[in-house]
Amino acid sequence: MTKILNIGVVGTGEIAQTVHLPLLEAMSDKFRIAALCDVSEESLAYNGEKFRVPSANWYTDAKALVKQKDIDVVFVLNSDEYHAEVAIDAANEGKHVLIEKPMALTLKDADAIIEAKNKNNIKIMVGYMRRYAPALEAAVKEIGGLEKVLYARVRDIIGPNDFFVSQSGTYPKRFTDVPQAAITDKQERGQALVTEALGEVDASLAWMYRLLGGLGSHDLSVMREALGMPTGVAGAAAGKNGIFLNALFTYEHFNVSYETGIDQQGRFDAHLEVYGETKSVRVEYDTPYIKGLPIKLIINETIGGEFRETIIRPTYINPYTIELETLHEAITAGGAIKTTPEDYKDDLVLFKMIIDALKRG
Repeated sequence: MTKILNIGVVGTGEIAQTVHLPLLEAMSDKFRIAALCDVSEESLAYNGEKFRVPSANWYTDAKALVKQKDIDVVFVLNSDEYHAEVAIDAANEGKHVLIEKPMALTLKDADAIIEAKNKNNIKIMVGYMRRYAPALEAAVKEIGGLEKVLYARVRDIIGPNDFFVSQSGTYPKRFTDVPQAAITDKQERGQALVTEALGEVDASLAWMYRLLGGLGSHDLSVMREALGMPTGVAGAAAGKNGIFLNALFTYEHFNVSYETGIDQQGRFDAHLEVYGETKSVRVEYDTPYIKGLPIKLIINETIGGEFRETIIRPTYINPYTIELETLHEAITAGGAIKTTPEDYKDDLVLFKMIIDALKRG
């Protein structure tokens, strides 16, 4: 019989309402929403009633939620300034953890999370759902079969999340009862963490670091799985008229162009493409906020003078679903997690490499 894991959810905002809470409810054979926590009491009440969580298990303080005896796993979905603190508190209470990206903003916090995981012998998964997509796993095998890589490109240029969220049917409104003290504390924590990570930098570099943690972490994590860690960043530049960034990663025998940005168009352009001599391998991602959109593997190759394009859709199963199935298997049957805190630390290294290149630029 499948063990049902009790989940405590910290943070009931956009990502929780749009993705995690509906998915946990849909996977009721494996998970039960046992407790909720948020600084917005209106959000707590709305989601507590919608997902049938007893009001006794609504919390405004995560430190209280992690002490609830029957919780097996804590989902850390709140603002990233608090990710490390909540994950460590949960681990010290013997709870497993799923933590949305960015797991942490500093190497010190990342190391503290790893220490808490190891000390308490629990599982921690970083929420990089793109890496659990079967299309990516198939692409990695194709890339590994290339005689040599000539060049690669990583792109993530998207419109505002509101465009997609408003059409998801899951996130009705934002709640406005967040205490001013909580808003101020969040801002001060964010500034302190960026200063710890980078030293004293101007506001534009601090903002870019946060963009890399919030959006770029997905792409860079996928790049690492497909190609490994780069040796450096040859150069980087940020646009002056909008939220755009370009960087050129160097590998031993090839370069990778990375481009990311946010505009006001209603489209989602996220992909990894790797070029070989006679074959290129491309993985295309669509917005995760609309269920059922496939992640595609596109292979272009020239064989005997004939050019062929093959489009492969391995599954319509949402990568978030596969991610949670992997988490359940890891906790109940000792399965492997590849998006570990140790793995995540490499992304912090990449963020710093890009910021240092921007400073040089």
